Amino acid sequence: MITIPAGMPQYADKPRFDVDAIRADFPILSRTINGYPLVYLDSGNTSQKPRQVIDAMSAHYAQHNANVARSVHQLGTEATEAYEGARAKVAAFIGATSPDEVVFTKNSTEAINLVAHAFSGRATDERFRLGPGDEIVVSEMEHHSNLVPWQLLCERTGATLRWFGITEQGRLDESTLDELVNERTKIVSIVHTSNILGTVNATARITARVREVGALLMLDCSQTIPHLPFDVVDYDVDFIAFTAHKMLGPTGIGVLWGRSSLLEAMPPFLGGGSMVETVTMGKTTYAPPPARFEAGTPPIAEAVGLGAAIDYLSAVGMEAIAWHEKELTAYALDALTTVQGLRIFGPTVPVGRGGTISFAVDGIHPHDVGQVLDNLGIQVRVGHHCARPTCVRFGVPAMTRASLYLYTTTAEIDALVRGLEQVRKVFM
Repeated sequence: MITIPAGMPQYADKPRFDVDAIRADFPILSRTINGYPLVYLDSGNTSQKPRQVIDAMSAHYAQHNANVARSVHQLGTEATEAYEGARAKVAAFIGATSPDEVVFTKNSTEAINLVAHAFSGRATDERFRLGPGDEIVVSEMEHHSNLVPWQLLCERTGATLRWFGITEQGRLDESTLDELVNERTKIVSIVHTSNILGTVNATARITARVREVGALLMLDCSQTIPHLPFDVVDYDVDFIAFTAHKMLGPTGIGVLWGRSSLLEAMPPFLGGGSMVETVTMGKTTYAPPPARFEAGTPPIAEAVGLGAAIDYLSAVGMEAIAWHEKELTAYALDALTTVQGLRIFGPTVPVGRGGTISFAVDGIHPHDVGQVLDNLGIQVRVGHHCARPTCVRFGVPAMTRASLYLYTTTAEIDALVRGLEQVRKVFM
């Protein structure tokens, strides 16, 4: 069982990583499907949860359950301390300068919508004033959650949506960066790690151009924070979004991190209890961030679970996780090339990419691939992965995706390859 140390060492060489000890913490990994050992290769969709997270949430409900920020009794105090303690853990995990920069949301989608909501033609702060002639920049590899909110914003305001293309190798096409990001650009919002191609986007040139033209920069880090060390100060971003359920935590809670000066200038997203300062029948004034954006009863037990997940990831070490996944990705990319007729989408080398590998098998629909693999206990995802424009870019209606995590083993990758050979026998 993984224990939680007081502090984490800095690694100069390959960090120690015991995947068997880690797997022992995940009850679901001992399951069988149709008599086969469970091979879970869908962590990019949602990760599995260790006992430590499950137990932390159970203990909260059993011993500390109460509402937060509104009760002076003992249980209310304990719940509030646990909720705000989770916020502090998130802040430390991503290098934020203050817990007040961390806003709890329902998920990454809500976090991105919250930022998009701040822009309007009536915004009092010039940084959020948006109208005809202004531009928003995304990319062709976005999850729908980082595309549709900006499309809706452009429809409301008359602004123009523009985007980076994708190269044949599955990288962002930055060849038109200076033309695409210009003095009309108000915000650039791009994915940091693609949920469909596995690409980890190098953002330094984009960040420099964003700063040059005076725009804002948001990164969708839903597939980054669970897998790689990330520091918001080092990346010089204005906003990031991520979600707990992809990083060993529960569903129902996500995170928006934003610079304090920007959060303070943003209007409320939802109105109700806990986000107010004073209320009269004629007018309401609003609490400072982050409370301004957390109307109503928040996801309290979910925050406790997220805090426990961060404890777990920190105990293992993000450097160790990143190293393990890089080795796994290299192994998987090599192993998959042995499957006849298999095409990998995205980078085919384990450089600048994560452990999300999407592919197609010639002549076989991804849904058929997924069904045969499921019969063998191998759980992958099939479809357009909420990134349909990326599928269109590569000329396919859907892809099969295997996504790896800290509990994935080379034996499971071998099982996937054997399963794909079985797929070919069934349909070819």
